[in-house]
Amino acid sequence: MVQKNFVPFRELRRQPTIVVDSTGLGAVLTLAHWRGAATPASLRDDTSAGSVLRALRAPATPGLDAAAVTANHFDVDGFVGVWALLNPELARRHETLLRLVAVLGDFREIDWHHPLADHALQLVAWLNAEEKARFYEPFGAPARRQREDEASAVKFAWFLPRFAQMLENSEVGRAAWEPEFERVKRAVEVLQSPPTAVRRYPEIGLTVVRTPEPLPYYALFSPSRGTDIVLSLYDGQRYELEYKYTTWIDLESRPTRPRLPLGALAARLNAREQTPRRWTHDGITDTGPLLRLSGRGLSKAQRYADPDQRPIYSSSIPARELEEEVVAFFEAGYAGIEPRRYWSWAAIRAAGGGA
Repeated sequence: MVQKNFVPFRELRRQPTIVVDSTGLGAVLTLAHWRGAATPASLRDDTSAGSVLRALRAPATPGLDAAAVTANHFDVDGFVGVWALLNPELARRHETLLRLVAVLGDFREIDWHHPLADHALQLVAWLNAEEKARFYEPFGAPARRQREDEASAVKFAWFLPRFAQMLENSEVGRAAWEPEFERVKRAVEVLQSPPTAVRRYPEIGLTVVRTPEPLPYYALFSPSRGTDIVLSLYDGQRYELEYKYTTWIDLESRPTRPRLPLGALAARLNAREQTPRRWTHDGITDTGPLLRLSGRGLSKAQRYADPDQRPIYSSSIPARELEEEVVAFFEAGYAGIEPRRYWSWAAIRAAGGGA
């Protein structure tokens, strides 16, 4: 295979280029799980890195011989995909671990009983910590009056030559990854302890997690594998509902239901809410729409951050009644809608009444 190199996204059309975890006119090959991306059907995967790993086992793929690789943003999944194209032998050797890293980074899901789960968390925590310490947090470029597709190039330049060593010996980065690793592992213990209860409603793709305090996503979402909506119920009648990223992309491994606009649910909750706060929600095209009691508006970076790093306000609605309202809303909304793969945004809007 031709030795590849990373190029900034703005250079996409200057030479034949593979685009990872992004879309762009002029790409000779797209390897992305974005909805409607031109990824070859045989290479579709839940993550963009997964599509890259499939491509590495199909060397005759048209366009795979291009030397240039790019992405229009930096995140765990996209980075792993770019790195794998530049380091194909190592990537194939560590394919199982890389797949775990990509899924944890994008969907915040992992099976904590998997023998490589801790190593995957160490790698994700290392990427997160070094990114924040040396550059800026995810979705933080606009606040610095920068374009993500331009600003992220320096992140790739720093991480790409250093990741192989971490992959084969994560101890070299312990100082960076250990704080988040330990925070998440403590949260996993809470999640697996008696004060926490998990209920699943597979017929509507909902997981309900009732636990004393807000938890990091890597713990909170781990019992939600196979579902696409998480309702978090915390002590003090504090709640959040979130659509997972699994319904923003084209998920390959299983069919999904379309996102329903949350306005009607918010209205039902507001009719019952006795505090001065109001239930607010994000639009269905947001990467991870939240329904929550409002305070000061959250930036995209704050909404992407862990629930234990933002304020969550007390409601007057008891937890059981709120759960019943949520379940009833989705049961009614999904009546007559069958799960399937490859929803278009037009079909999603139509399923939700055109909103």
